[in-house]
Amino acid sequence: MTIRKATPEAIAEASRILLSGGLVSFPTETVYGLGAVATNTDAVSKIFSIKGRPSINPLIVHVGSADWVSQFAETDDRYEKLARTLWPGPISFVVKLKPDNTISKLVTAGLNTVAVRHPRGAIANELLTTVKTPLAAPSANKSGAVSPTNASHVAESLDGEIDMILDGGNCEVGLESTVLDISSNGPAVILRPGAVTQESLTGIIGPVLQDDASPDLPKSPGQMLSHYAPSLPVRLNALDQEQGEALLGFGSLEGATLNLSPSGNLSEAATNLFRMLRELDSPNKYRAIAVASIPNTGIGIAINDRLKKAARQ
Repeated sequence: MTIRKATPEAIAEASRILLSGGLVSFPTETVYGLGAVATNTDAVSKIFSIKGRPSINPLIVHVGSADWVSQFAETDDRYEKLARTLWPGPISFVVKLKPDNTISKLVTAGLNTVAVRHPRGAIANELLTTVKTPLAAPSANKSGAVSPTNASHVAESLDGEIDMILDGGNCEVGLESTVLDISSNGPAVILRPGAVTQESLTGIIGPVLQDDASPDLPKSPGQMLSHYAPSLPVRLNALDQEQGEALLGFGSLEGATLNLSPSGNLSEAATNLFRMLRELDSPNKYRAIAVASIPNTGIGIAINDRLKKAARQ
């Protein structure tokens, strides 16, 4: 496996690897993705094998333009309005597949829908426009573990198992994309919260519901009950630090081992969440990780979603 600074030359090499059926990790504004050509079933199967990912858990397809989606999925006025307003950006839309689509059934877990995203990150977009085909790209880590927000995190998890890591530094957002289901004629439904909030979506298309679907049959990534988990147990809404614990603080909480945001800024907390969970996930130092209470508003809803899943052992 090669870690390459994301120069134009490295991106061109990554494109050749992908088109020949290989796997490349690349940065987006959310987390690092593990990419394969979405129409290549053999390549996509490597993602599931390397990650140890359940085959019922579908992948997000990344595109270089909103126009690409109409090649394999059904789009409507609601999709066009959302994509025009929010793309490129940290939100994925679940849409219906066209009957004659060539997206691998492994990507969609056999469903008649697919999650699509046009990422905001410059490196991801340059890679997509170079490869000129949609890429399936879950987070570049072992399934269920803490998602990577820099190239070293990818190397720690997948060293020697993939063909290349494009190093683009730290991710800006630090949490996976919001996933919004617009595949039916009914109200849109948030399947996974993220940086694009329910309030902002409601302002664009009207009422938006929160997901109440069964996690046993996920329609998008991030719906499994146990996910984003360090190896140590996680205790939520901690007011203090018990013996042997690391304390992940927020705001003015005193005595924290690390603090997501001393000023209480939720966006800063989101950016730091996965990195700090990784730093504290040290069984040689701690027996558990205690996490301070996070306000359940705005992007705090997404932070709490990830923490609840991390706490399920």
